Amino acid sequence: MAKKKKNSTTKAKSRFSAPKFLSDERTKPLIGIALSLFTIYVGLAFVSFFFTGGADQSKLDIKWLELITDSKVRVENWTGKTGAYISNLFINKGFGIASFSFLYLLVVLTLRVWGLKIQSLRKTIIYTLLFCIWFSVLMSFLFVKSTSHSFLFLGGIHGFFISEWLVSFVGNVGTLFLVVLSFLTFITLAFQNSISFFKKLFIRKPKTDTEEDQDLSEPTDNEELNEPVSFPSTKKSMDEESEEEDDDEPTNDSEFIPKEEIILEQEVKKTKAVSDDLELKIETVSKQEETVSIKHGPMEDFDPTLDLSNYKYPPLELLEAHHASNSSVGKEELESNKDKIVETLRHYKIEITQIKATIGPTITLYEIVPAPGVRISKIKNLEDDIALSLSALGIRIIAPIPGKGTIGIEVPNRKPEIVSMKNIIASKKFQESTYALPVALGKTISNETYTLDLTKMPHLLVAGATGQGKSVGLNAIITSLLYKKHPSQLKFVLIDPKKVELSIYSTIEKHFLAKLPDEEEPIITDIHKVIATLNSLCIEMDSRYDLLKKAHARNIKEYNTKFVKRGLNPENGHRYLPYIVVIIDEFADLIMTAGKEVETPIARIAQLARAIGIHMIIATQRPSTNIITGVIKANFPARIAFKVASMIDSRTILDSPGANQLIGRGDMLISLTSELVRVQCAFVDTPEVEAVTEFIQKQQSYPTAMFLPEYVGESSENSATDIDLQKRDALFEDAARLVVSSQQGSTSGIQRRFSIGYNRAGRIVDQLEAAGIVGPFEGSKARQVLVQDEYSLEKLLRDVLQ
Repeated sequence: MAKKKKNSTTKAKSRFSAPKFLSDERTKPLIGIALSLFTIYVGLAFVSFFFTGGADQSKLDIKWLELITDSKVRVENWTGKTGAYISNLFINKGFGIASFSFLYLLVVLTLRVWGLKIQSLRKTIIYTLLFCIWFSVLMSFLFVKSTSHSFLFLGGIHGFFISEWLVSFVGNVGTLFLVVLSFLTFITLAFQNSISFFKKLFIRKPKTDTEEDQDLSEPTDNEELNEPVSFPSTKKSMDEESEEEDDDEPTNDSEFIPKEEIILEQEVKKTKAVSDDLELKIETVSKQEETVSIKHGPMEDFDPTLDLSNYKYPPLELLEAHHASNSSVGKEELESNKDKIVETLRHYKIEITQIKATIGPTITLYEIVPAPGVRISKIKNLEDDIALSLSALGIRIIAPIPGKGTIGIEVPNRKPEIVSMKNIIASKKFQESTYALPVALGKTISNETYTLDLTKMPHLLVAGATGQGKSVGLNAIITSLLYKKHPSQLKFVLIDPKKVELSIYSTIEKHFLAKLPDEEEPIITDIHKVIATLNSLCIEMDSRYDLLKKAHARNIKEYNTKFVKRGLNPENGHRYLPYIVVIIDEFADLIMTAGKEVETPIARIAQLARAIGIHMIIATQRPSTNIITGVIKANFPARIAFKVASMIDSRTILDSPGANQLIGRGDMLISLTSELVRVQCAFVDTPEVEAVTEFIQKQQSYPTAMFLPEYVGESSENSATDIDLQKRDALFEDAARLVVSSQQGSTSGIQRRFSIGYNRAGRIVDQLEAAGIVGPFEGSKARQVLVQDEYSLEKLLRDVLQ
């Protein structure tokens, strides 16, 4: 309960952001300069108090209001009356000379404003207060008599009262013990390595016989003179090495030894190993000890990128900037549109009190605040009238804008800007993204880079009319993933019935693609192979869920973390699981050709595959209800709509109008959690994609593409007469005994029992059917077992098959 409460408190705090002026780039330097000057001012006031505090004591006893209002009162402190008052308040009436630690707190705070975080602010405040309390008590306890006739209280009034109470309570000796104990407690809790430090300081491990022998064999002073000067400076004793091995916190001495000296040390060891028998024995013993420590100690983390450790991510130079045709919106265009919007609204007796323009790459958002009493519905109904007055391709009214008390009117720019994929990839938001599958799509109305995590979506539906940017959008998604992920972390399954859209990615087959084992083409184009691939993905999904179940993990992230930390044994079938992104172009053609055979596995993957890292993106240019069915819409909550012809198509994709009012050429609406965001898709041309794939292709790759599990559909196409029982499988008789003993004629059961592929298990079942052991295929039902006992089976095998 306490942990939950803590988490909820943290979430509640995160909802409250700092004031805007603190994050404003204009005010940050001013705040930093002000804090720096204030820190120096307080420091001068504290230092001056030691020299001028005695002369100022009589003047500081009056009230603060009288002190600052009476100009006749003068003080000797270098920083004036304010500095004298602050220093007297902190030093004499507070914590004494321990108050100087507050200067450290101000320095840490100032550096954080300037962007330098040397320590947690929370820890700094806690440690400063604890140190002030402890040190003030110590100073008062030690110097209370020496400062009784002075104006300066080294421990302050705070330390004086606590010290006097402790002395009366436990005496001088007890007070001293409490001060020392509190100091050790503070050091132990504040510094994690304090215990090991005290161990090294006070406890030395006794030398072994081998170490004593080595000490005896150390060269004398005269012998050392014959060696190079840099050798003895880097030499370690065996005693020091043993202490480092036994220490809980391993130290890294190489941080303190120059690189040249480390190299010389290695050369000395090699020379001794060759020339001295004793040194050879010592090296042998150390190797044995090292082997034992590796066996019983923690192993290094598994690195999934090790097979392709030299893999280089594509550079930005492969992409083009596309700056040549970009243009900005002029002030004349903004003023003209504003006047026309206001004039059109006034024609219908609609007054507005405020209007603001936000310039985007392809559209400009005009936010208006209507006068009190104006109904929003009246403004909503004026879309066509405003579009007519602006001579625009089409406008979109957002009434009201979510989270704001304004109404938005999106007006297309006369010369839209081209958003370059290079700028999106190079943006700070994408480069510093920590998403599992980061996708960079383009820029929003406010010219911000729009990125999202595919694992959170978790599946995506892309639709739009022909030529409106759908293919470019898919290329942008794939390109952003190629720029961010290693081949060991991500695999694509590309399905393209049109055969030309995704063929450009066939060159990275051995790096990033996954396919069926018997497939020759890396891009799936045949409808029958599409069905087999989707069903194979279902088998892979079930297999991954079995692995998660064995590993007691809830999702792929937890599973891979355990595997990387060596918490899962590969001998038990565990393996590192890459993300799989399935991209289906021209989904309408698949539905028309295969129908339920395609929709069923797609729906099953969309419903279940999120947790095990399989994510699906389907695209279509025909957004009709018989293509984008209710099952598809229910399992694809994230949707992207490019320009469509009618409002009905827009409602089919987004469940709301708006896509019919887009201007095309990459202008799109993104629906996430029922919120629409307008984004201009980044443009990536075909030569740019070819350059990226060619760069990846030239690098070292895996021997083959990632193979998906084998799949053979259970059908009755092959009759029993087509099966030659003289060429039956080697596992035929064992499989027959398994089927009869369990009375279950299941292909998947044979596959699991004998650890064979699905294709081979399917052929064995066909042979069992031809031999009369199991019945024909009956759809979703298991095959009927025709032989009731093992005696009848043995008779059948002996009389019929031999």
